[in-house]
Amino acid sequence: MSFTKLKAQWLEHYKTAPDQLNKMGEINGLISAFNANVDAVIKVNGKGIEKIIADNSLNTKLILGEGENSITSNEDAIRGFLNCFKNGIAEEWLIEDVDVFEWLNKNVGYDKMQMGGQGGIVANVMAVCGVNSVFVHCASAPKDQAKLFLDLPNLLTTDQNGDIKQASKVDRSSDLALIHWIIEFDKGDSIQLNGETFVCPKANRFIATYDPLNFKLHIDKNFANRMAQNDVNPEYIILSGYQMLHEKLQDGSKGADRIDESKKIIEKWRESCPNSFLHLEVASTQDKLIRKHLMDSLVEKVDSLGFNERELIDILEVIGEEKLAIKCEENTNSSNLFEGMLKIYEYTKCSRMQLHMFGLYLTLQTKNCKVSPIQNRNGMQLAATVAAAKAGTGSLDQKEVLLWAKDHQVSEVGLQELSDLQKTATTYFGENQLLETGLCSNDQFDLIAVPTILIEKPVTLVGMGDTISSVSLVGAR
Repeated sequence: MSFTKLKAQWLEHYKTAPDQLNKMGEINGLISAFNANVDAVIKVNGKGIEKIIADNSLNTKLILGEGENSITSNEDAIRGFLNCFKNGIAEEWLIEDVDVFEWLNKNVGYDKMQMGGQGGIVANVMAVCGVNSVFVHCASAPKDQAKLFLDLPNLLTTDQNGDIKQASKVDRSSDLALIHWIIEFDKGDSIQLNGETFVCPKANRFIATYDPLNFKLHIDKNFANRMAQNDVNPEYIILSGYQMLHEKLQDGSKGADRIDESKKIIEKWRESCPNSFLHLEVASTQDKLIRKHLMDSLVEKVDSLGFNERELIDILEVIGEEKLAIKCEENTNSSNLFEGMLKIYEYTKCSRMQLHMFGLYLTLQTKNCKVSPIQNRNGMQLAATVAAAKAGTGSLDQKEVLLWAKDHQVSEVGLQELSDLQKTATTYFGENQLLETGLCSNDQFDLIAVPTILIEKPVTLVGMGDTISSVSLVGAR
């Protein structure tokens, strides 16, 4: 079948999106934890970065050199940016020195402030999609943070007294605002450095983060206690924020201990709602020991995992699949990544895993998963529609915007990836109609794959993965 006919067929599949969005209004409660912060967003160009390097007499050898994926110097900040720019990838590096934080504030600045942190972004998306009660955890909730939550009565957090209030109206004035830099760049832009020219292959962003509370997965006691009360009863709990942990924290404690402490809190939340669906958004976890502990400890409790290409490769690196990780990195395509998902399942036995990659979303789930394959496909299609609206309009602050892209066709990039995946899936599942229907299965697994809508010149890509994972999961009704 030609791509033209396939696009028409997938446009028919996507017509379920409005109904799926309406079904999200049937969900009574959802907890989004743990990280919410303020994002300082700026779009830069190559010439601007060249000027910052020159004006500050930065050491270009350090910028072009190898090193840890963390920021302890001004050169590290530019090195991280250049790494993302020249490869067209998204990464988050942590700032470990307050002087670098102040230098970025002075030399890079920001164009706007917006909601940041997976927990905060997911909460806003879930609320505007109509979930009845969205409870969002905030390590810090001063006015600068609270005003970034949508002004919606169904979006809630705890105030300084532990009472549930509309999140946008809370002002825990003694808390400090937690600010992250989101430095965006465009496809086709270039940077000249030491006689070399680096051309950006894909629009993306680099995140530089200074956040002492979320660095240690600080959990607000008022929120933790209130969510354990019997009147909350969330149907979904979406976890994130673990990526900022390190093996050893600045206060001398261990990152693994913070993970284990969060497990105890989550168990208390689930006592009144044992059938709640628990999802972990993996995110870019730089510390390998933390990454490994998440796979060995927290994942055994979750029902679902969400990750992008880079995060999947990172997981493979710590579960004894280094060769496959290298294979996926050298050739990052749907077939190799699917094989990576199979290996992650062998290690974790997680009943549902979702990959969001460029042009394609892919879910692998076991037969005992709580969500059916067709429900999953419908949720993924809604997620693709909502994500395209975010990319095309720059904001999901009103329900009317969510279906902005509902009549857009799926991308040829996605169809090509799906076509290649179908050939690989035949090895594991036999002959199938994956390209035409997005569905195939065997006795153990269901595989669901959806080609996505791509926006040629996105207004923003911030929070795209979080939006995709949460809407795919909660929109699968």
